[in-house]
Order: sequence, then C-alpha cells, then structure tokens
Amino acid sequence: MLATPADNPYEEPRSGRLAAWGNALLAGLVPPDNAAAAVLGADESHRVTGLPGDEPGEQHGLTWALGRLRVLGVKGLRLALPSTGHPLGLTGPAAFNARALAAGEAVLTVGVPLGLVPEIEVYGPEGDRSATVLWRCSEVDDRPPADAPSLHEAERELVDGLRETTALLTRLDVAGAGPEALRALEAYRRRGHAELLAPGYPPRAVRVLESARQVSALLSIASVGHGAAVSASEMAARQAALAPLWRTARRAQVAAYNALVDEREAR
Repeated sequence: MLATPADNPYEEPRSGRLAAWGNALLAGLVPPDNAAAAVLGADESHRVTGLPGDEPGEQHGLTWALGRLRVLGVKGLRLALPSTGHPLGLTGPAAFNARALAAGEAVLTVGVPLGLVPEIEVYGPEGDRSATVLWRCSEVDDRPPADAPSLHEAERELVDGLRETTALLTRLDVAGAGPEALRALEAYRRRGHAELLAPGYPPRAVRVLESARQVSALLSIASVGHGAAVSASEMAARQAALAPLWRTARRAQVAAYNALVDEREAR
C-alpha cells in the first residue's frame, strides 16, 4: 500500500527528515551514519535510485547516496510539499512536479539541479506497520522554488493561522462532537515530542515547525467530518474554509525545514 504524508498528520514527512538531516550532514554537524539512521526512523529500509551516473535500476543505501550527492556538489536540501493547485517548493519540469504532487512531498538539492521523490510502501497489520522507501532522483529545473516563504514570513502567517484554526474549530464544535473527535484530540496531545529538525537548525525554525504541526493536526481532525457539519454542502463549506489554513501550515513546514539552507545562503 502506497502512503503519503496525509495518511498521518502527526508524523513529519519523510522528505522533511531527509532535508533536515541531510542539511546537518552537508554542514558537517553530524556523521553520515547518524544522518542516515535519523532519516530511516522507524522504516524498514530507504534506498535511492537514479543518481547521476547510475545504471538503470541501480539502488544505493542512504549513507552512500548522501555522500554521492556531496561529491556531485550538492550544498543543501530543500523540502517541497505540493498539493493540488499549489506547487509549493517545486521548480519543474512538469513530469517531476507530477510525481512530487502524487507523493505529496519531495526534496530538491541546492547547488546541483536534482530532485528526489519518495515511493513509500506500507505493509503489515494495523498497529504493527512498517514501510520501505525508494527515493527516485531526477534532474529538475534550475530556478527558484514556487511560493517558498522565509521563516519570518511563515511565523507571521502562523500567528493568524493558529488563531483562525482555533476559532474555526470552536465554531464547528469539534471538541463537542463526540468520542471519535475527543480520541483524535487526545492522540494529538499524547503523540510525544520527538526531536524536531536536526543539529544546526535555529530555535526559531523549531518553534515554527511545532506550531505548523499543531495547526496541521487540528485541521486534520476538523477535516474528516467531526463536529456539527454533517450534510454534503456543510462539509464542502468546511473544506473551503480549511483550505487556506492547510496552505499556511504547509508553507510554515517548508520554511522551517529549509531554514538551515536559507541561513547559510544569506551569509
């Protein structure tokens, strides 16, 4: 079963992990094996294919692949979180954008125009699932990524976004919608606070990412039908109200994961 980031809004996108820990590695802040282990997380395996110079179908482990990217001249990694009508963080071409959109995420390299899109295969019974990931690398257009905000812009947007989300959930009576909504809220509160980002990231990026995750989790609870709205027209109106808040949260995530690269390029 293929999975996308939307399958679990409480977990960071795998492309985020690759960007964060790959940036820490490229900055000389963590050893290669530590970076690869952090990207792997609880997954069974991660492989990379399509790197420049690869034979067709050739695959590599994360440690080797990250080293190869550095040799090729890659200086940093950027996260992209595209959605329909919003190619957030992408540069083209159309074929790459389409694969990234289908996955809901991608990583673009800085210094060499390459992009990596994960194919995530989830298996196992509910409650005991694992995943394998194949990162497909290909050339991308060498131009600025679409709609990528600065950390300052994202933080300012989140202040309004969190206030709007809270007001919207109150209006929809999500907290009073019954046991299913309450269980979802409790799952978010008890999800734990794993280490955010990677060594070298500024505290402001960590703060922005945590706020973005909070907004995403609350929006996810609201979007699956909890609350007072039950008719098709009411659900359509709810989704329309949530859409700009989802965009705000995704923009903030992208800004947080890209902060280490942005800081370095600004010097």
